[in-house]
Amino acid sequence: MALKGIKVLELAGLAPGPFCGMILADFGASVIRVDKIGPQTFEDCLGHGKRSIALNLKSEKGINVFKKLSNQSDVIIDTYRRGVMEKLKIGPKELMATNKRLIYARLTGYGQNGSYADMAGHDINYLGLSGLLSLFGRYNEKPIPPANLAADFGGGGLMCAFGIILALYERTKSNAGQVVDASMVEGSAYLGSWLFRSQKTGIWENPRGKNILDTGSHFYDTYETKDKRYMCVGALEPQFYEIFLEKLGLSSDEVTQYNNFEENRRRITEIFKTKTQAEWCAIFDGTDACVTPVLSLKDATLHAHNKQRQTFTTVRDDIIPNPSPRLSRTPGISHGTHKNPQAGEDTIQILTELKFQSDEIDDLLSNGIAYQVQRTSKL
Repeated sequence: MALKGIKVLELAGLAPGPFCGMILADFGASVIRVDKIGPQTFEDCLGHGKRSIALNLKSEKGINVFKKLSNQSDVIIDTYRRGVMEKLKIGPKELMATNKRLIYARLTGYGQNGSYADMAGHDINYLGLSGLLSLFGRYNEKPIPPANLAADFGGGGLMCAFGIILALYERTKSNAGQVVDASMVEGSAYLGSWLFRSQKTGIWENPRGKNILDTGSHFYDTYETKDKRYMCVGALEPQFYEIFLEKLGLSSDEVTQYNNFEENRRRITEIFKTKTQAEWCAIFDGTDACVTPVLSLKDATLHAHNKQRQTFTTVRDDIIPNPSPRLSRTPGISHGTHKNPQAGEDTIQILTELKFQSDEIDDLLSNGIAYQVQRTSKL
């Protein structure tokens, strides 16, 4: 696998950090999640394939364990606000002094400097500050965030993983680590580069929801079917639009592409409601009309194309997308079949690998420096 041999420490956090660690793990890295001791305020559903050690990082002994782990690691994923790790004396300056090859990735909402750097926030805040949220939504309606996908996972976890890969590659030449400052505001903005750079092309000349690509046109929208499902229409190019109309039983004389958008949308809406989603798929599949079904998560796993491509793995009731992109020699492997570790599930094993003796491990556990979850046998 592409990242085999790379050791990662992931400080437990919410969605963006675990997603970043998941990407690295899926492509071969060994990832240890460093959990806090005590009740967990979140459930990490992206921890499959990782191991967990629970440490009290407010104690000197806990910090020493963390430093030992750091000295044997290639990457640290830090999702805390700026200054938190410095107060504990395990920030990049301290850790990179003893491990000069360390890649220290800092994944935060607002970055390591600036007037917002110390503020709390979530995906919707970062997307709003990036400028992109202003573009999403129907006409005459308020902006609508695309769940917490864009900033948390696109601009956050994915961009952070990209930065880590870049730093690891550069290290092959310099033999030196570096700090990755991954801001979800900046990552989201960068993810939206095309949206920023296309503003003067005429695509975005109208208010939100009135442009070609933001549901303003009848040929780039979704339509309800007879069975209360939906179809996606993306017939942008004239040649594709002609096929789209033909399959609907219309002609360009009846429904012109760049005139009467709302009247055209009304007519097309009525037509789509005359057949079920499956019936429309039978009509449009295999054509260049750019029309496909809107699938539920479950239905996506059952679709013929996704099954042929092995896009998903299903484990009991869990649907898990397989790693992407695909590498011809060293593809990623989903850890979806592995269980999600409980906080502290692998503490003793990891301490043993760090050459702690059994009496030292007992001391760390009994004094609340480290925690090993009790495994229950299933008879």
